[in-house]
Amino acid sequence: QVQLVESGGGLVQPGGSLSVSCAASVDVFSIHSMGWYRQAPGKQRELVASITSGGSTIYAEPVKGRFTISRDGSKNTVYLQMNSLKPEDTAVYYCNARRFGDVYWGQGTQVTVSS
Repeated sequence: QVQLVESGGGLVQPGGSLSVSCAASVDVFSIHSMGWYRQAPGKQRELVASITSGGSTIYAEPVKGRFTISRDGSKNTVYLQMNSLKPEDTAVYYCNARRFGDVYWGQGTQVTVSS
């Protein structure tokens, strides 16, 4: 079992930057993949970015070139650096982990980008 705790959300102006983090209760290298999803009001939860235990990354088209996912094994933490934020990035951002066939979710952190 894996516990995930997100932090770093907040209110930012369009064009601003924000970094969110996800602390895992186990070694992130034991997790097959970790990712950030987001869910806006009235919308389905969607993938933002993911990173595998081998370090390969995937980004959703709307965030390519603006967001960067990374990990710090010494802290059992993954990060999402968000730059050039747009109002449409407003959502609750959730950390996701897949390990040994199981999926885990964090509680979510709110990111709001004002118009």
